[in-house]
Amino acid sequence: MLKFYGYKKCSTSRKAEKYLSDKGIEYDFVDITEKPPSQTLLKQAAQNAALPARKMFNTSGQQYREQGIKEKLPSLSDAEIFKMLSGNGRLIKRPVVTDGKKATVGFSEETYNKTWK
Repeated sequence: MLKFYGYKKCSTSRKAEKYLSDKGIEYDFVDITEKPPSQTLLKQAAQNAALPARKMFNTSGQQYREQGIKEKLPSLSDAEIFKMLSGNGRLIKRPVVTDGKKATVGFSEETYNKTWK
């Protein structure tokens, strides 16, 4: 069963949920703002989705801007990035969907078609 780390008020999360529901794909929803994924899960999801750690940030989010992360990013190690993300679910690009072997971050219908059919 898929784990879906999303946020009900996020339009991208809602689009991804609709996609999975329309395809009859079952998932467990976890509110990413209340229970952010662990550093280990985030690192594994980034690897499985073939994304560099810095691409795991929700760059359009208010907290990303307020904390000035764009300016800090070049000097952050991957370990520091995953620690920061696991401590604040609002910083994570949504949704993060994983089955433990595969993962997607964000929503693209094309990517979902390849990964979750």
